[in-house]
Amino acid sequence: MFGYYLDLALRSLKLNPVLTALMVLALGLGIGASITTLTVLKLLSGDPIPQKSARLFHPEIDPLPAQGYTPGLTKPPWGGLMTYTDAMTLLHARKSERQVVFALTGAKVKPQRADQKPFFSDGVMTTADFFAMFDAPFEYGSGWNEQDGESRARVVVIAGFLNDKLFDGKDSTGKTLRINDHDYRIIGVLKPWAPQPRFYALELGGRSYGNGDAVFLPLQSARADKMNPQNVNCWDTANVSQLETAPCVFVSMWVELRSASDAAAYKTFLSNYAQQQIALGRFHRPEVVLPDVMQFLRDEQVVPDDVRLQAWLAFGFLLICVVNTVGLLLAKCLRRSREIGVRRALGATRRAIFAQFMVESGMVGIAGGVLGLIFAELGLLAVRLQPAQYANLAHLDVSMFVVTFAIALVASLIAGLLPAWRACVVTPAPQLKSA
Repeated sequence: MFGYYLDLALRSLKLNPVLTALMVLALGLGIGASITTLTVLKLLSGDPIPQKSARLFHPEIDPLPAQGYTPGLTKPPWGGLMTYTDAMTLLHARKSERQVVFALTGAKVKPQRADQKPFFSDGVMTTADFFAMFDAPFEYGSGWNEQDGESRARVVVIAGFLNDKLFDGKDSTGKTLRINDHDYRIIGVLKPWAPQPRFYALELGGRSYGNGDAVFLPLQSARADKMNPQNVNCWDTANVSQLETAPCVFVSMWVELRSASDAAAYKTFLSNYAQQQIALGRFHRPEVVLPDVMQFLRDEQVVPDDVRLQAWLAFGFLLICVVNTVGLLLAKCLRRSREIGVRRALGATRRAIFAQFMVESGMVGIAGGVLGLIFAELGLLAVRLQPAQYANLAHLDVSMFVVTFAIALVASLIAGLLPAWRACVVTPAPQLKSA
C-alpha cells in the first residue's frame, strides 16, 4: 500500500512542478539556515574532553588587594589566574590525583635545516602532569617527570604538526631544537591533539581554536631561560622582572579529582588556604571557585550570545517556512477536491486519504532536506571565510547530516498535518455533483 501512495504522491508532485518547487525551496532555505547555525553552535558548545570533563576542575582564588572588592563575587577577576607563589604552593600540596600549573608563551623556533627560516609558534610552559591529565597521546617518546621540572632540565615535547614540518614526521626524540635562543632536547612527539576549544588556556590569552600548541616546556626550565608568559596582570609596584615573587597573576591551574566528594574536599582545602592567606595579610578576599570543564566554559562565555541568537532566528525562519509550506499544501488540497471525492466514492477510507497526503508531505520533506544540505554547505562555506578562530572547523559531520533529514522530515510532516486532515474530511457527494 505504501508503494501505491508513493506513486500517487509522485504523480501529484509532477502535475504541479511550480508549487512543488516552491515548497521544496521554502523548506530547503529554512533547513539550511537552521543546520548552519546549529553546526556552529554545536562546535562552540561541545565538550572538548568528554571522557573526563567531569573530573577536571579549575581552582580559582582571589589574591587581589582589598581596594575595589565587592563581597559575594561568584568568580574572581582575570579568569581565575594565580600568582606563581600560590599556584606552586597548591601544586606541591598534592591534594588531588593530578595537578598541573602552566602559562602560555611565544616560542621562537630555529630549525636545524639550512633551508628553513626561524618562526614563531604557540608554546606552553607547564608541569609534569599536563599530558596525563589532558589525555594528550604520544606518537614518539613521552613527557618529562616531576624531577626533570624541578631540576630545570632543558627538555621539550613537540606537536605532531611541528614534527612533520621540521623532521618530515620521523621520530625526532633525542634531537635538539633551539627555542628562544636556547637548546632543548626533544623527548616526546604528540599525535594530533587539539581540544576544541582549547579550554585549558582560555583565560591565558591564547587562541581558543585551531591546531593547538606547538611546543611544551617544563615551566621552571622555561622561566629560568627568561621566557615571558602571556597575559600578565600586576598590581601595586610589581617588579615584572621577578614574576615568581611579584604581585602578578600569570599562571593557571587545573586539578583532576575522582569524585564529587573529592571535589567538595578540595574546595574546602581551597577555602582554608584562602583564609590562611588572609590571616597572613596576603589575601583580602575569601571567595573560592572550583568549576569543572563545562562550567568553566560557561563562565568564560565560550558561546557568544550572538551565536545563540542566530540559532533562534534561524529556527524562527524555519517555522515561517513550515507555515508557508502548510499554505501551499492547502492550496494543492483545494485544487484536488474532485480527485479526493472520486477516490472516496470508489471506497477509499479517510485513513487512506490521510496517509496518501502524509506520504506526499514526507517526500517534499526529503527533497527539502537534500536542498537544505546544499544550502547548509554554502552557509558553512561562508562561515569558513570569516576571520573567526573557529571558522576552519565549521564542517558538517555525520550527526548533523542525520539531524538535517530528521528536521526536514519532521517539519514536512508537521506542515502536512492540516492539509491531510482537510483532505480526509472532504465529502464525496458535492464533488461528484460538480464534476
